[in-house]
Amino acid sequence: MAKQYYSLVAGLEELILEADHKGFDAVALREEIIPELSKGDLRALRTFYAFYDVENVLAALSGKQTFNPLGNYSAEQIADTLEAVRSSQPDADGLLPPWITRTLQAYHAKDEGRSDDDIDTSKKLENTLWSAFYTQCAVSSNRFVREWFAFDQTLRNISAAYIARSHKWPIAEQLVGEGDLVKALSQSSAGDFGLRGEIDYIESIIALLDTPNMVEKEQRLDQIRWSKADELTTFDYFNLNTLLAYLAKANIIQRWTVLDRKQGEAMLNRLLAELSDKSILQRAEAQQ
Repeated sequence: MAKQYYSLVAGLEELILEADHKGFDAVALREEIIPELSKGDLRALRTFYAFYDVENVLAALSGKQTFNPLGNYSAEQIADTLEAVRSSQPDADGLLPPWITRTLQAYHAKDEGRSDDDIDTSKKLENTLWSAFYTQCAVSSNRFVREWFAFDQTLRNISAAYIARSHKWPIAEQLVGEGDLVKALSQSSAGDFGLRGEIDYIESIIALLDTPNMVEKEQRLDQIRWSKADELTTFDYFNLNTLLAYLAKANIIQRWTVLDRKQGEAMLNRLLAELSDKSILQRAEAQQ
């Protein structure tokens, strides 16, 4: 039977997405919860927060001076791992989770002209690393982790496919994972990618992706995530699922508390410009 966290859940402050959460600290909230968890639940929590580890690893690889403190590992641990992989040090394993380290090692081997039979390096490192993350979530012992990140992967793939199609970029290169959904997003020319009836929220997602204001679009996507967290815990009250749903909402709030509307607009426009420039560069290289 799953452990129940009666007093912990009862003491949580109510979160409201549209409220003013100035000074909100999702990292401190997580650190308060961790000591109360069983060993098994702590493993699930760490898988849940590995999302930010992937973000931080990719940021470090690209040379960005950004670090999300919601990750499980410090900037120093990530830097040490990357250096160990680059220099082919035998002690590279053990610093970060094996699925991260093995992926990095496989791409390093590829750069040096060596092959790795265990990991397919034909796709971009970013895609492969995210695929490895979602695979870890899919086999988690915790139901919320499995279902939340299956939803997250689907939502992000739909968004990526829509943006790619709008800019006439190769869609398949923007998607993470495999399966029927990825195949449909890659190949279908239908407005809903032929997914009506397969995904009940596909039409609402496509409609909001048409929103011209990028900040408003992101806010509406987060509203969908917020509602999904509630939906996945309809019959949960005091267990880990309830805590993870609460933390998922806290992480959404955290993202917006560090940005005002003007900063958010500038950030998102810059990201889109970077994607566009990258696409132009990739097309130019393909034509050479």
